[in-house]
Amino acid sequence: MTASARIAALYRHPVKGLTPEALGRTQLDTDAAFPGDRLYAVEIGPSGFDPDAPAHISKMRFAVLARIPALARVISRWDAATGDLTVEAPGAARLNLRLGDPDGDRALEAWLAAVLGEAATAPLKVLDGRGHRFMDDPKGAVLILNLVSLRDLSERVGRPLDPLRFRANIHVEGWAPWIENDVAGRVLRVGGTVLQAIKPIRRCVAVDVDPGTGERDADLVSDLMRLYGHAFCGLYLSVQTTGEIAVDDPVEWME
Repeated sequence: MTASARIAALYRHPVKGLTPEALGRTQLDTDAAFPGDRLYAVEIGPSGFDPDAPAHISKMRFAVLARIPALARVISRWDAATGDLTVEAPGAARLNLRLGDPDGDRALEAWLAAVLGEAATAPLKVLDGRGHRFMDDPKGAVLILNLVSLRDLSERVGRPLDPLRFRANIHVEGWAPWIENDVAGRVLRVGGTVLQAIKPIRRCVAVDVDPGTGERDADLVSDLMRLYGHAFCGLYLSVQTTGEIAVDDPVEWME
């Protein structure tokens, strides 16, 4: 628990299901979610989401990799300052739009419907959380991936696994493998802020999708159960103090 560790990478996912975006640094705020993460989602058919009374809804109501693996072929880039989003995909023209603007949202819906084809089994609609985050778990403010655990899993299944399969916010290098499964309630200092471990992340078939090809080429949930007796890979945390974090910052457990 006292071994030195550091932040290896930082990622946000502005639109649930679309491309992770690498960051060099960011600020975490007390009791808030990771900045720029899961701000928007694209529902497939009515999801029941009410922006005036936001509540957690199953990810299977949205365009996500667990439902549509080919979504991984969509490359997106978001400008936090302007709200501008650029999307592109093989065989489709690049589209620039402004998220949160009605015309921009309708343009994204039409573009995604054309790209996804029959995989979009009902009308698509862009949802703005207006502060609500479209997390897989309502307690998922910040998601950490232990890269040593991932390497252990990769070795056991006999193939390298891209960390981006796991769609975490913070990649940590230097922990012992799988310690994240036994630290609920523990507190850690990450860069200039303090986080508290909530619970391990239970994985679903989304991690079976290769983020580069959009093909479902693995059965990692079954592999986790077979090899370790659980389906966890990663850790949910809450933010206890406001502060900045950056790649290469230390990650230290607080006793």
